[in-house]
Amino acid sequence: MEAPPLRLLLPLLAAALGAAGRGQPGPVTCGSVVKLLNVRHNVRLHSHDVRYGSGSGQQSVTGVSAADDGNSYWRVRGRTAAVCRRGTPVRCGQAIRLTHLGTGRNLHSHRFASPLSGNQEVSAFGEAGEGDYLDDWTVVCSGTYWVRDDEVRFQHASTDVFLSVTGEQYGRPIHGQKEVHGMAASSQNNYWKVMEGIFMQPSEAFQMEQYHAEL
Repeated sequence: MEAPPLRLLLPLLAAALGAAGRGQPGPVTCGSVVKLLNVRHNVRLHSHDVRYGSGSGQQSVTGVSAADDGNSYWRVRGRTAAVCRRGTPVRCGQAIRLTHLGTGRNLHSHRFASPLSGNQEVSAFGEAGEGDYLDDWTVVCSGTYWVRDDEVRFQHASTDVFLSVTGEQYGRPIHGQKEVHGMAASSQNNYWKVMEGIFMQPSEAFQMEQYHAEL
């Protein structure tokens, strides 16, 4: 299913941001649209229809420092060939897809060298949200669920690399943007945190689970 245009989601985003600060942070849920901040380098995960000039030639994925960048929104979805119902909280250890809202391509990795650091390339792949099994990323966190305030890692389900930023910076045509790539080792370079977004309310089943846990 093709993602709705960003302009249709901006009014919803404004309302969601107004409510984001109220109450305790909840779990990240399937169907939510979020920006992800690399904690070490203070850049948000970004993509737009500019292709790599080397490696796979697929759509580039970078890090940008501007908080208001419109190309940094990603939809949280179930892994390839699986359905994650809207509002279902994402569990630690669960495989998901992150679909770029502006272009409908999925966060992807494969055994190509990244352009600047020579680590593993991370790209955006597919059409209208449909790609292949190399779009799957495991959410690495502590506890039961991926909570909005948590710093988490994303480990590529097929090649085991972690989604990372180490500071290498592009020149033209994407001057000033940081390289995003996959790294074999866990480090401070691969921790991410949810920032701005439209958060789907947790499902009724999750709310009942939390209610019974408190009794």
